[in-house]
Amino acid sequence: MTAQPVLDFHVRLAPRPGAAERLVSTLDECGLERAVVCAGGTIDLDRLSRQLIEGGHIETDADNDAVLDACAGTDGRLVPFYFANPHRPAEAYRSRAAEFRGLEVSPAVHGIGLTDPRVTELVGVAAEFNHPVYAVCLDRPGAGVADLAGLARRFPEVNFVLGHSGIGNIDLYALTLIRDESNILLETSGGYTCVAEAVLSRLGAGRVVFGSEYPLQHPSVELAKFQALRIPPEQWRQIAWDNAHRLLGEEKR
Repeated sequence: MTAQPVLDFHVRLAPRPGAAERLVSTLDECGLERAVVCAGGTIDLDRLSRQLIEGGHIETDADNDAVLDACAGTDGRLVPFYFANPHRPAEAYRSRAAEFRGLEVSPAVHGIGLTDPRVTELVGVAAEFNHPVYAVCLDRPGAGVADLAGLARRFPEVNFVLGHSGIGNIDLYALTLIRDESNILLETSGGYTCVAEAVLSRLGAGRVVFGSEYPLQHPSVELAKFQALRIPPEQWRQIAWDNAHRLLGEEKR
C-alpha cells in the first residue's frame, strides 16, 4: 500500500537530542515521504493522562523553535505547525505565523476550550495566514466535537482537522457531528478500524487524512489499519497524499 506516496499529517517532535534524526529514520523505515510536525514533550504523559480524566491544565509553551529547526533544510519533507498556547496573547502566534504552515490547539494540554474567545482569536489569525487548524477534542464542555463544529461554522474559510479520530477509539458520533461541516477533515490516528471504515462510507475519502501521532504510536501500526481495510488505491491516494496537500495549499504537488 505504501507504494503510493504518504504524508503523515500528525507527528510530534520533542526537544530532545537526536529526536529529529529518529523521526526521519522512522519515516524512511515506513516509506513515508513527508510529515506535518507539531511540538511534543510539552507535558509529561502521566500528567496528561490524569488531565484527560480529571481535568486541569498547564501553561507551558510548546517548543515551536525545535520544530522549525528540525524542519529547516529538509526541502519541505518536514512541515512545521505552530502549537499555540492560548494562555498567551494571540499576537505570539501572529508574529511568527509566516514561519509555519498550520496551527494546533489542544484543550487536553492547555485546558482552554474551543469556545473560549482566546481560541477564537487564534483561529482568526489562522484565517489571515490561510493555515489549517488541527484540534484535539475532549469529552467536556467547550472542548467537544460539537464545539469544533461550531467553530468551523464561525470560520467557514478555515480548514479544520479533527485529530485522533475524535474522542476515544470508537467515536462514530463524531462523524455525525462534523458531517455537515465540509471544512472539517478527520485525522485517523488512534481510532479503531471501524471508525476509519465508517468515515470513508459516511463522509468520503476526500475528508480523511492519515496521521500516526509518532512517537507515541509507530506509523507502521496506523498504516496497518488501512492495509486491513483493503481500500481502493484511489481512495488511499486521497487519504495518504492529496487531501493533506490540499490543506497545505499544495494541490498541484
